[in-house]
Amino acid sequence: MSKTKQKQPLFDLCGGHPALDFVNSLNNRFREGGPVELLVDYADLLRFTEQTKLLDTRQVRRLANSVNPGAAARTLRSARELREAMAAAFYGSVDGHPPLAADIRTLERHFHSASAHRELRWEQPAENSNGRSGIGWDWGRFETNAELPVWILSQAASQLMMSGGMDRIRACGVETCRWLFLDTSKNHTRRWCNMRVCGNRMKARRFHARREE
Repeated sequence: MSKTKQKQPLFDLCGGHPALDFVNSLNNRFREGGPVELLVDYADLLRFTEQTKLLDTRQVRRLANSVNPGAAARTLRSARELREAMAAAFYGSVDGHPPLAADIRTLERHFHSASAHRELRWEQPAENSNGRSGIGWDWGRFETNAELPVWILSQAASQLMMSGGMDRIRACGVETCRWLFLDTSKNHTRRWCNMRVCGNRMKARRFHARREE
């Protein structure tokens, strides 16, 4: 596979959690004219995981230079499948409608796959530090596998879904947007994914509506 394309970042990470930002990578999913896919190819998936700091630059560069086109295409399909099952679960939580059993099984399969590809290793403390040695999880020999971004995203989704953070997930108040975000506001009253975009747009709409009354 060729090196990662040189692009300006396309991802607006306003969700407050990588799993939510990942669902938001299908933009305008509720728009009548159809959504906009931001994960066009495997390079976009790598760029997303780097921008969200799920993978570091070294890991991204290694994958970009070693993954063949066939594996890249399969992984992109897998990532999109995971994303839509995540969307079903998160929007189900927000709207009070349980996801389909098929979506739960898809999540289960991805979560199991991520766990199955981790390895335990003995971690030495950094030099000149007061840390202790210990055992930790690592990707080990799987670090160069094309599916690594999908496994890491599966882990992020699993951790969020099985935490109290699910109660703080909201959808943007603009119906054609409905991007997901983690509401960390003091009174839990945040309404927009991005105040500069959707918030200002709705304020302008209300302003013009009042003037026309």
